[in-house]
Amino acid sequence: MLRILGISGSLREGSHNTNLLRAAAGELPPEVEFVIYDGLRELPPYDADRDLDGERADPAVAKLREAIAGADGVVIATPEFNGSIPGVLKNALDWASRPFPDNSLRGKPVAVIGASTGLFGAVWAQAETRKVLGVIGADVIDRELPIGAAETAFAGDGRLLDAEQHAALANLVGVLAERAVAAGELGAGAGKLGAAA
Repeated sequence: MLRILGISGSLREGSHNTNLLRAAAGELPPEVEFVIYDGLRELPPYDADRDLDGERADPAVAKLREAIAGADGVVIATPEFNGSIPGVLKNALDWASRPFPDNSLRGKPVAVIGASTGLFGAVWAQAETRKVLGVIGADVIDRELPIGAAETAFAGDGRLLDAEQHAALANLVGVLAERAVAAGELGAGAGKLGAAA
């Protein structure tokens, strides 16, 4: 079964970005498992002195890395704080980026979406997040999905009210699922080649 991990860059209860992840989950077929990661609050600030031995990683860090490693693809929904990535999300990406280059995000298909109460739907934060993911080595889908005026963007059932935004979200998660399937097939093929050698 294909497994997609959702990561919200907001810790707020009732977060618009967590709601956006739920809307994304609703666009995937039932045979795709979608899990929202809930451990960002527990992550310590990134400290290279605490990350010298991957075998003895902080439990919260190990949980994050294992969740990403166990997923076939990742969707990150980010708010925008002062024109950029929220600190908790950047911190999580810093932890996930190690050990470099063989980290859990390396080659992993990732889509970035975002919601904000402003008009621009966290476009700067989305761009910054894609840049960071690219440096880490993820397979970043080069698209944005800005959801502005997020407090009025969702229907009672959690779907996006705007037809164009709804279609764009469905298309984006569809592309992510396709890349995840392709990456899995490529990995399986590489494993068979290795076994044959």
